[in-house]
Amino acid sequence: MLKYEVDIHCHTIASGHAYSTIKENAEVAAEKGLKMIAITDHGPAMGEGINKYYFANMTVIPRQIEGVYILRGIEANILDCQGNLDLPERYLAKLDIVLAGLHSGCFSGKTVEDNTRAVIEAMKNPYVDVIVHPGNPEFPLDIDRFVEASKEFNVHIEINNSSFTVRRGSEENCIQIAKKAAAIGAKVCLGSDAHICYDVGNFYKAHKIIEKAGITEENILNTSIDKVIAFLKSKGREIVPQPKTFTRI
Repeated sequence: MLKYEVDIHCHTIASGHAYSTIKENAEVAAEKGLKMIAITDHGPAMGEGINKYYFANMTVIPRQIEGVYILRGIEANILDCQGNLDLPERYLAKLDIVLAGLHSGCFSGKTVEDNTRAVIEAMKNPYVDVIVHPGNPEFPLDIDRFVEASKEFNVHIEINNSSFTVRRGSEENCIQIAKKAAAIGAKVCLGSDAHICYDVGNFYKAHKIIEKAGITEENILNTSIDKVIAFLKSKGREIVPQPKTFTRI
């Protein structure tokens, strides 16, 4: 199995339906040998108590906890077919990484066309870095158009490890998405979507999908902290330092 140095999708108790703190996530990440995790709690439209000021105040989070580098991020909700997100751009601009996805209660598209258009429009937002759990059968996509757009707009496709437990029916869609990504050289990343610290860095099922699809290591973001830093730099996130500057706190 490939070695993964980064988990780009982790939740905390702030999300309302998750059960661990930032510190607990970092401790487990350190135990598993991860070098970086992203704290990506749900955006305000999820209606679980988080407001926009939570994301504005993420600057208080230490850059390293237990020797693990912490990215300050969000799992934003795509709200409509125009790809609008539930956090104003002035807040998105201050974050290190922005994940975006379709969620029940936040998006009311009715058709494959609605879903596909919403995701593609969201990818045109310069602050969006990753589209999460696109294999969700609740929001089926035109896979060819989606994957081709991800490559065009330099947005990574997440293969979400939790989907195979909490979004039943995702597996076949994820396989088809991964195969299309492999065919055209689109970039992917694996996310644990951990809602409890013990799942941080858990990519077991997602790894099997990309292995089956034949995606090469060079097209998988989170096998290297250097690749994550380079990608974020390409998206204008100059605040992320080089690994050599890391110091344990």
